[in-house]
Amino acid sequence: MRFCRMGSLLAALLLVACSPAPTPAPAAVEDPAFAAQQQQWRVLRYQDLTRPDGWTALVGLHWLQNRSHFVGSGDTSGIRLAVGPAKLGLLRRDGDQWWFTPESGTDVTLDGQPVRGRVRMDTDKDPQPTLLAFDGGKGQLSLIRRGPRDALRVKHADAPARRDFAGLQYWPGGPQWQVQARFIAHPPGKTLPIVDITGLTTEMPNAGAVEFDRDGRSWRLEAIGEPGQPLFLIFADRTSGHGSYPAGRYLDTDAPTADGHVTIDFNHAHNPPCAFTAYATCPLAPPENRLDLRVEAGEKTYHLPEGEG
Repeated sequence: MRFCRMGSLLAALLLVACSPAPTPAPAAVEDPAFAAQQQQWRVLRYQDLTRPDGWTALVGLHWLQNRSHFVGSGDTSGIRLAVGPAKLGLLRRDGDQWWFTPESGTDVTLDGQPVRGRVRMDTDKDPQPTLLAFDGGKGQLSLIRRGPRDALRVKHADAPARRDFAGLQYWPGGPQWQVQARFIAHPPGKTLPIVDITGLTTEMPNAGAVEFDRDGRSWRLEAIGEPGQPLFLIFADRTSGHGSYPAGRYLDTDAPTADGHVTIDFNHAHNPPCAFTAYATCPLAPPENRLDLRVEAGEKTYHLPEGEG
């Protein structure tokens, strides 16, 4: 009996040894249409960030404390430009209005036309903000208004952050992060207090909230936007500060459909401008939009090139 059992065991081992190897599990195949759509979005995102007047072109944000400010890169300028002529001009406030007078002989243009005298500077809160170009069109001056304060925003195509841009990194993501959400409308006129990185609180239009299902439960995000318009989501999640930008990320969606649905593509979650520059004023995620969920899709945190930041 012992020899019979031994023979049976040897036969079984021989059968296993001669059998073909198990077929490995097929690798996950990415949908070509999905991959192409995501790649197109990433290319457009890169181009938007790095265009000559994009967020990486910022070289200064100067809060205006006085009535008059000399602007230029020289030592005698109250507002020192990182890039540009030593003396560019004078920014002066008369009443509630700012005016800019270029230095004689400097190259300053408005809508492509040379500025020879004093020109009114409207802020980004006005219907038509003023945008002045200098240094052969590579530099830009504009005014922003945040609450009671105004600031001079300066961009230049030769900005180090643009010149040395290190590119974007992404979480794995995938089609599973394209979720169908339910839109819950709020009463007309509702607003949501949003704090920005400077500490200013602004009441923003809050048309409604979006709810979606993930990991066996429902999640809710308050949306910024007017009724019937595209929505803007500011959210933080459990990857914030752990692979994603610590202050949270942004998402844009189409307007809700007539039957109250919204597609949220977390693969398009992107960093706020403050991830790339110290010269931006970024709204932060409200407490309602801090998810106890790891959103491993969209952009990872940006790492500035060595020597910057």
